[in-house]
Amino acid sequence: MNIHELSPAAGSTQVAKRKGRGHGTGNGKTAGRGHKGQKARSGGGVRPGFEGGQMPLARRVPKRGFNNIFAKPLETVNVSRLEIFEDGAVVGVQELLDARVLSKCVYGVKILGNGELTKKLTVRAFAFSETAKQKIEAAGGKAEVV
Repeated sequence: MNIHELSPAAGSTQVAKRKGRGHGTGNGKTAGRGHKGQKARSGGGVRPGFEGGQMPLARRVPKRGFNNIFAKPLETVNVSRLEIFEDGAVVGVQELLDARVLSKCVYGVKILGNGELTKKLTVRAFAFSETAKQKIEAAGGKAEVV
């Protein structure tokens, strides 16, 4: 096979519709925008969430409580997920990312107590639940707050 013989799989690419190129194309004159009106104009249209002047849903629905915009949500990991590590290992954020226990870690990790732990691990995290701390220490490990 040569480089000039390569081509995309059949049906995987489509030619873009050429708008406003004559009435024979079926997309000439108004170019699929219809006649007049806000959406027919250049730059026309409405912003997302606009409901034609009706009070938008986001403003109709009552707001409750307090939403802290500066909150730093922690990723959570259960004690049972720590079983994949070797006995005596030091487990931190980077090790959890490398082992694909976490897909991303924006601020930090909190270890929760769901499941069982049989290995002696040193776990370094931002926070621990009480049951998680008890299970890690019962297995002979250490729970270190970073």
